[in-house]
Amino acid sequence: MNPDYEPIIDGILADGYGILDNFLSPSEVSGLALCLRNRREAGQFRSAGIGNQQVSIQTAIRGDEILWLDEDTVISEERAFLDRIGQFVQYVNQTCYLGLRDYEFHYALYPTGTVYKRHLDRFKSDSRRKLSVICYLNTNWQESDGGQLALYVPDADGSEQQVTVVPAGGRLVCFDSGQLEHEVFPATRERLSVTGWLKTA
Repeated sequence: MNPDYEPIIDGILADGYGILDNFLSPSEVSGLALCLRNRREAGQFRSAGIGNQQVSIQTAIRGDEILWLDEDTVISEERAFLDRIGQFVQYVNQTCYLGLRDYEFHYALYPTGTVYKRHLDRFKSDSRRKLSVICYLNTNWQESDGGQLALYVPDADGSEQQVTVVPAGGRLVCFDSGQLEHEVFPATRERLSVTGWLKTA
């Protein structure tokens, strides 16, 4: 087991979310960011939609471009990332007994000024998404660049707290897909990540 994961597990169990810096090294961040840009330049990305069954493109609600990672076509940098996610899944199962069986990930690129309005990741028609995972691929990101992730964490008294997360390169954010609504604020530069879900059967 990897003790580096303990802080993120503690956060998920206590608050519904956890944050882990340096999940990826700077060289891994730049390597995956290059893979992302090369695939986008090759025309492999598409505008992301909203919804599960009748997917629609509504850029005022969601403005990112995405590319799903296919196990059969990933290159070495992407394979290394997915292997580490697999280790993380094993650790989560051993410590939290969530019964995670699978995962799915995509690259996400938010052009300057685009957003993703407040939403929940778990579909009403599909409850398999248990934990949402975001790993940022941005270099030298400053708070003034914007692009923060906002998590809306419910309190016991019915109120909520807004937690904002700067999308610093190598940072991993993990949260309960069915409980925490969240949104992405606009940024003054392109914002890159690998985003996905850890799923039950």
